[in-house]
Amino acid sequence: MQPTNVADPAYFHKVVDCQWACPAHTPVPEYIRLIAQRRYDDAYMVNWVSNVFPGILGRTCDRPCEPACRRGRVEEHNAEKPEPVAICRLKRVAADFKSDDIRARIPRPQPKIGKRVACVGAGPASLTVARDLASQGYAVTVFDGEKKPGGFMRTQVPRFRLPEEVIDEECGYILGLGVEFRSGQYVASMGALLKEGFDAVFVGSGAPRGRDLEIPGRKEAAENIHIGIDWLASVSFGHITSVKKRVIVLGGGNTAMDCCRSARRMGANEVKVIVRSGFEEMKASPWEKEDAMHEGIPILNYHVPKAFVHDEKGTLTAMRFELVQAVYDDKGRRKLVPTGQPDVEIGCDEVLIAVGQENAFPWIERDCGIAFDEWGLPQLDATTFQSSLPQVFFGGDAAFGPKNIITAVAHGHEAAVSIDRFLHGEAVTQRPPPHVNLMSQKMGIHEWSYDNAVSNDLRFKVPWAKAEKALASIKVEVELGFDVATAFKEAERCLNCDVQTVFSPKLCIECDACVDICPMDCITFTGNADEAELRGRLNAPTLHADQALYVSPELKTRRVMVKDEDVCLHCGLCAERCPTGAWDMQKFLLLTTKAGAACRDSTQSAVRVETLA
Repeated sequence: MQPTNVADPAYFHKVVDCQWACPAHTPVPEYIRLIAQRRYDDAYMVNWVSNVFPGILGRTCDRPCEPACRRGRVEEHNAEKPEPVAICRLKRVAADFKSDDIRARIPRPQPKIGKRVACVGAGPASLTVARDLASQGYAVTVFDGEKKPGGFMRTQVPRFRLPEEVIDEECGYILGLGVEFRSGQYVASMGALLKEGFDAVFVGSGAPRGRDLEIPGRKEAAENIHIGIDWLASVSFGHITSVKKRVIVLGGGNTAMDCCRSARRMGANEVKVIVRSGFEEMKASPWEKEDAMHEGIPILNYHVPKAFVHDEKGTLTAMRFELVQAVYDDKGRRKLVPTGQPDVEIGCDEVLIAVGQENAFPWIERDCGIAFDEWGLPQLDATTFQSSLPQVFFGGDAAFGPKNIITAVAHGHEAAVSIDRFLHGEAVTQRPPPHVNLMSQKMGIHEWSYDNAVSNDLRFKVPWAKAEKALASIKVEVELGFDVATAFKEAERCLNCDVQTVFSPKLCIECDACVDICPMDCITFTGNADEAELRGRLNAPTLHADQALYVSPELKTRRVMVKDEDVCLHCGLCAERCPTGAWDMQKFLLLTTKAGAACRDSTQSAVRVETLA
């Protein structure tokens, strides 16, 4: 293998598994260390720069960082079910315990530069674009049909998961940058919007249409059958305040989980979630399913809806389902086939359909220059989010279909960079490099600027409100969040994966002391070979080939140092043990470039990118 190029920012970025997995690339270990130091304002601002909505995401994020967390891979002997660091809930800690002075920490916008940008929709993607561009002197106008900003964060996420005051606060920080919010104004025509003289338009209107289920009885029993996302919005705005006694929720995504838990709080005696797939194949996050079942809501799988059963007056009485099973062919492809058992009827008085969402752009004229594909989605450059009409950009669910809040934020950052470059006459396809810093943490022979002691604690549980209180109201927040003491203990579980083990071959005397002391046996000195053979020679087997091997140049004995990055604890014992200082612990910080001077070719010379290896 060729020696590892540790000067490539992507190499050490990938080693920080949580940050690599986050669509917005939030520097997770950085803010967790700040929480451990009780520097909550600093931790909040690290998040605010990256993911824009720390308080919102600390409650609602889909947490792609947590399955990637190294902690869940290396503590298999501590627990039957190893669990990652509670990254998402620590993000909430930064929001819960920040001081009242946090607003003063938000940078003031730069002077106006004479460029106007319109954002359609006030959801997370549009608000991210607005935040990034308004701070750089753009005049940003956000259009939305609702009275308040937030998009689906406000209309579809129930208040027992996300209090309205948190949405108001974090959207307010963005509007406070001088963003003009035109509430109650649906954009009815892209052509008309373009005529208003905006220099660029960003479409972040989400995926506003829920999929229906056209099976027998749908029209006759329509009065008690609702589309899930529309029903959640009506609940959020107080238009719906009660439900019938027996409720069925169709669908296996997070929207279905929100529907069933909301119905439970609104007076239903019996709520069932029914899905056509297997339980493990449901799209809902594992914790969302657990939360629903914890509240006494059963999930029935492998039931395919056949009909809505009703009486002669159209009153819904039950649903009929066909029982199926999953069958896999020799290529592992799944097919649902009938079991041959009789159809089953499940009694109900109301049904909420949450089987998916679709994009809808009836307000975009098909002759305005924006091309759409066969599924009705805009044809976009996947990197720049630019449409076939150069001044129009898309992001969030409006771009590639329904995802989640953190993905919408990531889209917003990238689209803002594209808009900034476009309006300065620069190629949007050229993406600016991140700011990277790699700095030694050594303060003496055996002293380090960070604590590398690994806690043996298992993941701490977030306390919940008492069931009789939480289930009695749609507005009582269920999760109470960590207190200060528990937050500290959970933060101590972080392995500081951004404090990298950096090897200097010129200083190595090949004494193998690092090999002897490594608790994970992840360091090997051996002859070089191709990757497959080299992986077979390691002191410990490599279980995840998608994580890189750290390979040194050839040493004096013609061996190479090979380190498996996958299970390294970043404990620093190799650096402490090395008699020549060939190993060093260096803190890696990667900040993705946002809109502004740093993203433009004309000002790249002013951007300081440090890589100290």
